[in-house]
Amino acid sequence: MKTTSQSYKGLGIPYFKEVFDLLDETFKSRDIPYYLLGATAISLELLKDNIRPSRGTKDIDFAIMVSSYADYQGLIDDLKEKGFVNVTDPWTFYHKGFDIAIDILPFGEIEENNTVNFNERNIDFHVLGMHVVLSQEDLTTVYIEEKIANIPSLHGMILLKLVAWSDRPEKRENDLGDILLIIKNYYWMMSEFIIDNHTDLLEILTDDGENSQRIVASRVLGREAAKYLQQSDQLRERILQVLKKNIDDNYKSAIAKDWAVKLDQSLDYTLSLLQSFLTGIKERI
Repeated sequence: MKTTSQSYKGLGIPYFKEVFDLLDETFKSRDIPYYLLGATAISLELLKDNIRPSRGTKDIDFAIMVSSYADYQGLIDDLKEKGFVNVTDPWTFYHKGFDIAIDILPFGEIEENNTVNFNERNIDFHVLGMHVVLSQEDLTTVYIEEKIANIPSLHGMILLKLVAWSDRPEKRENDLGDILLIIKNYYWMMSEFIIDNHTDLLEILTDDGENSQRIVASRVLGREAAKYLQQSDQLRERILQVLKKNIDDNYKSAIAKDWAVKLDQSLDYTLSLLQSFLTGIKERI
């Protein structure tokens, strides 16, 4: 009996299934491993627990493991034959018939110093962390009806989001909201895991409800993310740098200010979320 799921319909993305099927077929025809990333991946993980995503998106992000720029270009040629056109950044494509944009982000042997160079536009794309996060056994799977999509763990997703935001903060504000979305829902999604594996943190819980639950969630996410940071000095240095800078910036912290608005909470509280995540990392690296 096949396992199927229609929870993807909760994304509210018109033609998502049609576009996913088209890309799945194209990737598999070239034996290219692929992974769903970004807001869509986070939303699909939340929908597994019947949690509705807080923001809609018409963008779908994929990471693909390829060996060379020639292999990547061959895939792009296939996509163009199927109606996709290149827009804005060299990794972004739009399908007019489905009115949907996709990002195709290459990593693997195509990388040089955690960077992919798009020769025709002389643009570098930083893929720091992708190989570490996407090569782990803790990838999760979601069913798109009868097809399977691999997505990173939620703690891995936070690391990728922090890297992406720190590279282009002026264009990546949504990354901060996506990280906060994970923190807000993680305690209830993973309560059994937290009780079984992070029992010591339960003493942090107070009668203020969600506020202390988010603090615990941030600490657990930091602990779980630390195993990735143990495998890459560059990734560890980047994440620690971003966190320490935003904590040291205090009330000027870009991350804390963004979260304070979204949560309608004080800067002191959102800074404590950042500190809790950093503390969790330091406990395990």
